[in-house]
Amino acid sequence: MPKPVSRILLVNDEKLVLKALVKGLNAAARQLDNPLGITFAGVESSAEALAAIQADGEIQAVIVDDQLPGDSGKARGKQRLSALNLVHEIHALRPELDVYVLIAQENEDEVVNTLLCETVDGYFYRDDPDYLGWYRILNAQLQERAHTPFYDKLKQYVFMAKDAWHTPGHSSGDSLRGSPWAEDFYEFMGEHIFKGDLSCSVPMLDSLLHPTGIIEEAQQIAAKAFGARRTFFATNGTSTANKVILQTLLAPGDKLLLDRNCHKSVHHGVVISGALPVYLDSSTNEEYGLFGPVPKAVIFRAIEANKDARAMILTSCTYDGLRYDLKPIIEAAHQHGIKVIIDEAWYGHARFHPEFRPTALECGADFATQSTHKVMSAFSQASMIHVNDASLDEHVFRENYNMHTSTSPQYSMIASLDVARKQMSMEGYKLLSRTLALAAELKELINATGVFRVLELDDLLQDEVKGDGVRLDPTKITVDISACGYTVDELQKLLFERFNIQIEKSTFNTITLLLTIGTTKSKVSRLYDALMRISREGRAPRRLYRTPAIPHFTSLKYLPRDAFYCGGQLAPLLDEADQVNAKLAGRISADQIVPYPPGIPVLVPGQVITPEIISYLVNLLRSQKQVELHGVVFDGWLPCIRVLTDTDEQGLRPLDVEV
Repeated sequence: MPKPVSRILLVNDEKLVLKALVKGLNAAARQLDNPLGITFAGVESSAEALAAIQADGEIQAVIVDDQLPGDSGKARGKQRLSALNLVHEIHALRPELDVYVLIAQENEDEVVNTLLCETVDGYFYRDDPDYLGWYRILNAQLQERAHTPFYDKLKQYVFMAKDAWHTPGHSSGDSLRGSPWAEDFYEFMGEHIFKGDLSCSVPMLDSLLHPTGIIEEAQQIAAKAFGARRTFFATNGTSTANKVILQTLLAPGDKLLLDRNCHKSVHHGVVISGALPVYLDSSTNEEYGLFGPVPKAVIFRAIEANKDARAMILTSCTYDGLRYDLKPIIEAAHQHGIKVIIDEAWYGHARFHPEFRPTALECGADFATQSTHKVMSAFSQASMIHVNDASLDEHVFRENYNMHTSTSPQYSMIASLDVARKQMSMEGYKLLSRTLALAAELKELINATGVFRVLELDDLLQDEVKGDGVRLDPTKITVDISACGYTVDELQKLLFERFNIQIEKSTFNTITLLLTIGTTKSKVSRLYDALMRISREGRAPRRLYRTPAIPHFTSLKYLPRDAFYCGGQLAPLLDEADQVNAKLAGRISADQIVPYPPGIPVLVPGQVITPEIISYLVNLLRSQKQVELHGVVFDGWLPCIRVLTDTDEQGLRPLDVEV
């Protein structure tokens, strides 16, 4: 197993002093236990320090001399930042780093009072170097950051080899071993998958629903790493995380502002909470079948028109990597006491590299939900809820959390969250720097084929959002495939069957490639080889049939929850002549109808059905591109949707507001 390397950088403008400090601390590291591979290096200026921190992902901590010259000072002809400014710059660049300051003992009170308000982990006396003592402190601090309390305890318990007289039923895999029918599953999955599959029957592993031990400790460490007041682990994905927050914040009838292109779990949360949704239409790129952010002007107007809204939820970044300029939006919402939730399912890595920051929490969001499994090293369904809302009623939150969380959570999933946090905290910057470099290289290689083209931010955005400060996550690459001579379904099949490549998603004329910290140079090379071979076939471009554009939101006649819980009836989308069923126009949907991809509801419970919506759904059913239609039910060969009956409507109260 590779051993870690942890460099600690000293910043001091006196060459001889710096040399002595580095020599003494490296000697201490050699003399004492050094499991994290700590070494010390020095630079003489703030500029050199920032350059080193930016270039070297192995740097884990910085020790700054508080007597560094300020902005107006000169040292060896170079402009310097003051120590305090340098601390700010380090935090802005890499907030996960531990930062210490060298001070003079006589200035202790003055300096410490200043530094306690800053992002500083401690201080050492410059004139009394205790190299062994300093090293022990630094080593302990790094070990604390690298500590995975839950994973370590889970591993310890597994190696205890206790006899299991409790759930789960496979009993550490004993039910599978030796079985002629099931042992192959045991061998394929590996013994530790089963030995680590435990339950709350083991007290030393704590309880996810009522954590007081190692799970709580792991969540506290995660909160510090991701910049939150509180962090909660979720083992049912960000879908459940969104529902928990909405049910915590919203009572029946409370207004919620939400972008229409949010994940369907948000719409489910609307039904569960009984909220009154105010839907915001997103920008739509019909040329490529992509959905972008809601225009800033639309959001600001919605906030001003709905100052009584309880909360607002936006998705940043989107599936295609588009992220809002969140700070002014959040500030506008907070002016009216509106809580802000940001679905960062695709953006959990952002905290650990300046290319992706600021995060939602750094912009002032009250809540952020993240799918740790999507872009970091956690098992599928492993997510986090980050809370910065100082007024959170934790009892109410916990009751809602427990309502949605299994009493038998997957403990290996919790361990993966613990380890994913550790990895990002210790080497996230280095791994993301590599990922960004691979993304830039892949983009260049794809464009070099002359057939496939990576879409730029300007290609993805509609005019209405081009001035909104929207940015693009470079690790999500959208490729225009319209010149390759294949339909997108044919291309996906070719990549899968001939080249062993599975992509993330597609539209009628694009494919999306997701790069993560697990992307390697060899994967990039294989993808380029595949695309280059396909481009050299010289196939003439084919006409690609555009997916019908999703209709704009119509109007709600009833609360989504009220409509959903009605019995309703199935109504066909087609009449007996196999034509669009015009009689559906004006009826009220009882279900959420979601074409996937992209996963944006065309109908939600309580929404008025229009001729345009009926035609859209029928056109999707007849489209050449395979699209799942969640909520559409087939009665034999006839596609149907559930709508309210006249009797249902007589028992409901129509909304008296336009939403």
